[in-house]
Amino acid sequence: MSTSKPPTGHFSVLYFASAASFTNKSSDDFAAPLKLSTLFDQLENMYPDINTKILHSCALTVNLEYIDMDADSGMLINEGDEVAIIPPVSSG
Repeated sequence: MSTSKPPTGHFSVLYFASAASFTNKSSDDFAAPLKLSTLFDQLENMYPDINTKILHSCALTVNLEYIDMDADSGMLINEGDEVAIIPPVSSG
């Protein structure tokens, strides 16, 4: 997936698989800096029920590094960062 660089003062959130289907988008840009926990609150406001239907079971990366939402909820997302929301996938 190719995305453009976020605007100055922002970071990007990339949506994959069911997250992209749920939001009907491949990405969004948010003003930086922002705590990771606050990002999830903003996503819930933009896309009601995303926390229970999508985010609770997703893997999360920040700049291509997997993070633990429980341990890293206070993490600060900075300008130019890239957050990816990766739902579980299955193969047949």
